[in-house]
Amino acid sequence: MVILEILIYGVVASAVYAMLAIGLSLIVGLARVVNMAHGAFYMLGAYGAYTFSVVLKLPLALAFLLSLLFVALTALVIEKFCLRPLKGSIEGTLFITLIVALLFEEVVHLVYGPAPRSTPTFISGRFVLAGVNIAAQRMLVVIVAIVSIFGLWIFISKTKIGGAILAVSQDNEAAYLMGINSKRIILLVNMLGALLAGLAGLLVAPFLSSNPSMWIFPLIKAFTIVILGGLGSISGSILAALILGYGETIVAFIISPRLSELVPLVILFLVIIMKPRGLMGTETEE
Repeated sequence: MVILEILIYGVVASAVYAMLAIGLSLIVGLARVVNMAHGAFYMLGAYGAYTFSVVLKLPLALAFLLSLLFVALTALVIEKFCLRPLKGSIEGTLFITLIVALLFEEVVHLVYGPAPRSTPTFISGRFVLAGVNIAAQRMLVVIVAIVSIFGLWIFISKTKIGGAILAVSQDNEAAYLMGINSKRIILLVNMLGALLAGLAGLLVAPFLSSNPSMWIFPLIKAFTIVILGGLGSISGSILAALILGYGETIVAFIISPRLSELVPLVILFLVIIMKPRGLMGTETEE
């Protein structure tokens, strides 16, 4: 029974981490920007769903859509007014996005206080899967993650805009000579990455609750997956998310839930020492 619980809960954790990390991987791989505000999109997705559904009492589906729209618009503002002016400055973008993330945390703390907030479940009830009793909302996370990640892969690999994203990621100057507006592409990728993070946040809000500092550990885990999987690699991020998700779940079930938070730090340390380009990373020319 424990093995089955690990298998099921591990895939739920992996799905959340994959949504968090894939967008960040694309942003770092495409724009060469270390966006410390990425975890804040996860938090804003959760609090946006709470605000629109509980505070404003809108229908849950509409609340979720408005929450994602808010996250996307926030990402647009951050990219245009914080990241774009500091393009080329790794230290500058790192510090400005960290300041933005901390600012969001303080605003949420002032508005809602430190107490955890719960969002209604999109799908209520529980069901038994292979003898394991699991909330339907958790399985919804897995389904939505698979659909959204597969949709993103189709978008990037099969569409003209996706081809432009690949071109900019491989050679920005060559893409410019081909008539591709790299600024718009980078803006689009930032918004897509934020949407995935916000989607993860609003999906887990019903069973993890929301608090102002909830963005910190997801950000660490997202960066761990990006480094482990390789910059810009969707398949690498998925594999790394599975490793982290199941690693944490195994430690939580067999040893202690408290120690599970050490798993990403251990993985990050080992990867930096042993394989700094990640599992599927490739060398890039500056």
